[in-house]
Amino acid sequence: MTDPNPSPAARSHERPPVYVIGGGPGGLATAAGLKAHGVRAVVLEKSDRVGASWRGHYDRLHLHTTRRLSSLPGLPIPRRFGRWVSRDDVVRYLEKYAEFHDLEVVTGVEVTRVDRAPDGEGWLLRATGGRELTAAAVVVATGHNHTPRLPDWPGASSYTGTLLHASAYRSPAPYAGQDVLVVGIGNTGAEIAVDLVEGGAARVRIAVRTAPHIVRRSTLGWPAQRTGILCRRLPVWLVDRLAVPLGRLSVPDLAAQGLPRPGTGLYSRAREGAIPVQDVGLVDAVRTGKVRPVAAVASFEGAEVVLADGTRLTPDTVIAATGYRQGLEDLVGHLGVLDPATGRPRPHGARTLPTAPGLYFSGYTNPISGMLRELALDADRIGRALAKSA
Repeated sequence: MTDPNPSPAARSHERPPVYVIGGGPGGLATAAGLKAHGVRAVVLEKSDRVGASWRGHYDRLHLHTTRRLSSLPGLPIPRRFGRWVSRDDVVRYLEKYAEFHDLEVVTGVEVTRVDRAPDGEGWLLRATGGRELTAAAVVVATGHNHTPRLPDWPGASSYTGTLLHASAYRSPAPYAGQDVLVVGIGNTGAEIAVDLVEGGAARVRIAVRTAPHIVRRSTLGWPAQRTGILCRRLPVWLVDRLAVPLGRLSVPDLAAQGLPRPGTGLYSRAREGAIPVQDVGLVDAVRTGKVRPVAAVASFEGAEVVLADGTRLTPDTVIAATGYRQGLEDLVGHLGVLDPATGRPRPHGARTLPTAPGLYFSGYTNPISGMLRELALDADRIGRALAKSA
């Protein structure tokens, strides 16, 4: 591993490196992109290994994007991993990626704050152990799914059943024979619900606030991701209009089972951050009654969960698939680079703000064309931008 803070004598002979915060796919791809363009990059990862967030995902997880369209720059994902790559194989790939590109990765270092350098040139990073690191530029890539977000439901603290965020879910084994309520019908909630059914849960319900758009992961060999890539080149209104008949052809009407078709446009919703649910078994599970959609959660009272329509349930376990915050406020919130409403970075990819030149962000959008694909594109763009300014 690399010393993140070389001696003054060593620093005097070279320009400070670009520090990349986060050793997940975005951070590793960016470091490789910078290296390819002749820019020295040092990755700072707070855990003891790269790909920490992927190691913590549930066992069943596979990429919803294809192997071919999910590789990071300079190293294809091995063909033996299959079309839909498993969580464990993603981790293996990230480990190999750092090794293959001989990336400078420093583990066990958490950056707690980023400030402009006192002389106005570059950046000063404060990290664990009292470290102060000088950077020519900084790329923040701590991940879209950084800090679990659990709604502040009235009565939740006194709920007598088990309440956990989806980030703590690993497999269905602990819930076999239980009555489980999954809250949230994004891709994570939908997949966990199916996992629970297949793993022997006695009853599975899924609380729905807003009916999602559901798409087949692949139709006659054509992956939904390729459609998503094409959609990004078309007007939003046109994609919304075309998605209606296509959705009716590919996904049955589940209104009778409590899951009506959404009234808003597919791409309009995606642009707001609500990515369509890729079907990995949810449609059949809802159609056959194995997963029952119910109203959104309003509150908790003792052993009961009170839904928005007044229904009261007494599940053994509630799993909240309610998303994540990016958790960037302490790190860069004082620099005016975050959207006040969402907490997400205002600049992205190779764009920076005039008030924060040299501060880049990668991996804080959830594109319809696939997260890993966009991370790969951003890595090259950031590399080109920093090579020009070096």
